[in-house]
Amino acid sequence: MGILDKFKEMFRSNKLDVSARFELDRHATSGTMSNFHLAREIGTGKVFGLKFLDVEKLQAFEARFKGLKKPSEGEISLQFSHPRIVRTYEFGETVSGKPYILMEFVEGQGLNVLIQDKSPLLEGHRVALMRDMAEAIAAVHAAGYIHRDICPRNFIINPQGTHATLIDFGLTVPDKAEFRQPGNRTGTPLYMAPEIVRRRPTDKRVDLFALGVTYYRLLSGEHPWSAGGDTSGMAALQHDTHPPTELLKVRPDVDPRIAKVVMQCLESDREKRPESADVVVRSLKGIEKAYV
Repeated sequence: MGILDKFKEMFRSNKLDVSARFELDRHATSGTMSNFHLAREIGTGKVFGLKFLDVEKLQAFEARFKGLKKPSEGEISLQFSHPRIVRTYEFGETVSGKPYILMEFVEGQGLNVLIQDKSPLLEGHRVALMRDMAEAIAAVHAAGYIHRDICPRNFIINPQGTHATLIDFGLTVPDKAEFRQPGNRTGTPLYMAPEIVRRRPTDKRVDLFALGVTYYRLLSGEHPWSAGGDTSGMAALQHDTHPPTELLKVRPDVDPRIAKVVMQCLESDREKRPESADVVVRSLKGIEKAYV
């Protein structure tokens, strides 16, 4: 083997040979910019979540932050150590050139599926799940980041329905001035704060707005601006032109204290939203049932 071949072999050895290390479940879960597999490590039998990123979509997204030294999704994910956030173990590139992230496999279902199916698994657990979600966001913010894609799809609910785990940091950015400038219109449209939709400066309170929409859906099954109506991306244009439907109008049996928190999160003026996710956590303290 020549010197060049040896160098290539050394370079390849630092990359993940997926088939040599893992057995992948045949069924992949597709995301906006990635595919996710359940992966069993051949040597240990341990089960992980293995996420493969779409190179072209990833490059298009990262191009928005050219010259800003934005950390990658893997670098960001690796920094979190919290019981309500998915644990990331490593990241890098496969031998075929695909970026990957190796994480814990969180057993359960997406909150979006449970809401859509009106799952009985949610009964009696909604307030506990709301606290988990707020605590996860508070941890992201404490680490110096804005998640930017809070929505039911990005929370996994355990099989007992008692806990929520935040996943997917593909759109997450540092909570720094250069990343809060107008123009980064990314996220899930129906959960976007007006300042994102209108390309205005942003801050961590965009996550609280999205959390408010998520709470509203968890409690009512409806969207606050499109109850029984438009659920397309265009509906996001209403987020600062029409007030949301009062939660208590849709579900009069929601605890008024909870309804107040939800409607505060949905304020089009971010200054009227809760100051932080920690404030949301404290607002839910002592409340045991979502409905009265």
